[in-house]
Amino acid sequence: MNEFIFNPRTPNDIANEFVEKIKQQRRMLKISQVQLAAKSGVSLGSIKRFESKYEISLTSLIKILIALNLEKDFENLFTQKNYNSIDEVINGQL
Repeated sequence: MNEFIFNPRTPNDIANEFVEKIKQQRRMLKISQVQLAAKSGVSLGSIKRFESKYEISLTSLIKILIALNLEKDFENLFTQKNYNSIDEVINGQL
């Protein structure tokens, strides 16, 4: 029997949430899109397209993340701790 897993979130939904978090960081740091372009070396047009249409190259995304001090969050995006026992989980070891 095939098991169907329903995921109501679309790729566009996920991209929107991701971009909103980055925009929130930019605004928290009080950095305009123009300032971010200058600081990151990514063109203003690319930043506008990223924030409105979620389109950007990986290299430009990484430059933006570095400019906003978010590169560690990106590096940790796919990091998963592996625990050998429930005791390690409880004690926060590893």
